[in-house]
Amino acid sequence: MPEIRKDPVFGQWVIIASERGRRPNEFTLPPNTATSANCPFCPGREGQTPPTVCERLGPDGKWKIRVVSNKYPALTPDPAPRCGETGPYQSEEGLGIHEVIIETPGHGLHMDRMPEADIADVLSVYIDRVRALKSDPRIKYVMIFKNHGRNAGASLSHPHSQLVGMPMVPTRLSQEIEGAAKYMSERGSCVFCDMAAAELGSGRRLILREGPFVAIAPYASRFSFETWIMPVAHASHFEALPPGDVPALASVLKKVLSMLSGSVDDLAYNLIIHTTPVHAPSAAHYHWHIEIMPKLAHVAGFEWGTGFYINTVSPEEAAETLRSGRKYKG
Repeated sequence: MPEIRKDPVFGQWVIIASERGRRPNEFTLPPNTATSANCPFCPGREGQTPPTVCERLGPDGKWKIRVVSNKYPALTPDPAPRCGETGPYQSEEGLGIHEVIIETPGHGLHMDRMPEADIADVLSVYIDRVRALKSDPRIKYVMIFKNHGRNAGASLSHPHSQLVGMPMVPTRLSQEIEGAAKYMSERGSCVFCDMAAAELGSGRRLILREGPFVAIAPYASRFSFETWIMPVAHASHFEALPPGDVPALASVLKKVLSMLSGSVDDLAYNLIIHTTPVHAPSAAHYHWHIEIMPKLAHVAGFEWGTGFYINTVSPEEAAETLRSGRKYKG
């Protein structure tokens, strides 16, 4: 059963989840054998996954989106009692919710090729699941993320994303929120609003603007072709996104992923939604956004040893490449 342990030096939480090591990984199979013929997420194999939590049906009455509990969860709603370590060590029960959102019945229909209306349905399911988990007072933060491709950590290629409800706010998000609060205390404005305005003004790192959303290559991009999508107007909670804005967000997301897949060969990426903790009130200093991080290089010794990232493609070059539709040559 999972357990959450706190690093006594850095204060960072680590999930110890031995069960995760047993999950299948189709990318370890010989080439051309990982197909829909043996995919547990394809229609007709619903018995190979845990029971459906919720689903969206298509006009034919068959499911078009399924949400299931993760068969190999990082956290579980019924955790084992935590161990009784003492001294410098602190642990918590591995309590939480870990779900898989199977985005489409189509085995190879990834988001860059999905119809915008279907992407909008996936986003709406994200919002519905976050709102549902907010009713559990034990859940402090809900993270939605998507691993696409072998280099991004995906174990199955069928289009899917994941949701993890956690009993604490992750260290990375806490630092981001604290940094945004510090910026507001010093400058009196939201740093994300200022970033959006600056990129709309200069256009140097602007990838696209559509309706209420903007996509940018962030000024201090950690990864080549890193892309952020955010609302232009201030909004702190992703799950408060108005229904009327969901189609526009779906359109921007599809276009950005299409740009990336068109410019970067064998695109693998991590997509993460950053948002305010679920029980926190609206925050003037923090602004929800989506971070897309392509995996063109591996984080290695220098990065791990220093905390500095080395990015070999400037955000200005990345934005211009994506806007022009050129292929990145490396």
